[in-house]
Amino acid sequence: MHPNAQLLTGFYQAFNEGDLDAMAAAYSENPHFRDPAFGDLYGSDVMAMWRMLCKGSADLRVKASQISADDTSGRAHWTAVYTFGATGRRVVNEIDANFAFAAGRITDHVDDFNFWRWSRQALGSAGLVLGWTPILRHKVHRQAIARLHAFTNEK
Repeated sequence: MHPNAQLLTGFYQAFNEGDLDAMAAAYSENPHFRDPAFGDLYGSDVMAMWRMLCKGSADLRVKASQISADDTSGRAHWTAVYTFGATGRRVVNEIDANFAFAAGRITDHVDDFNFWRWSRQALGSAGLVLGWTPILRHKVHRQAIARLHAFTNEK
């Protein structure tokens, strides 16, 4: 197995176990992250997001598969199963991730998932009706960033 594939395997194992130090060690000093909910995050905001998500969900379970990598890039499919705190609804989110590496660490991490499918699970009827619209995407993004800022300011 390529060392970067081992890095990703360890990252997702650490994520499932809530081992934030091991997750942080997988990233470069100034990583970039993007997904449909948070948008683009840089530097310390990347690990702040993971800390917030791990600490905010007592029942989060993560399972990765289809991990592959070479010297510069990698891919993984992962499933997150958790209770969405705002509504108490159970979510099973299927995510495809793409990575870039430098010096054996993650420099760029882009997660992609079906936002409408996620919103139907997390938000119920509102997600079913509005989950495909930019209006709901924007609202979820604003709320996610506001939660992240509140979380980082609690410290």
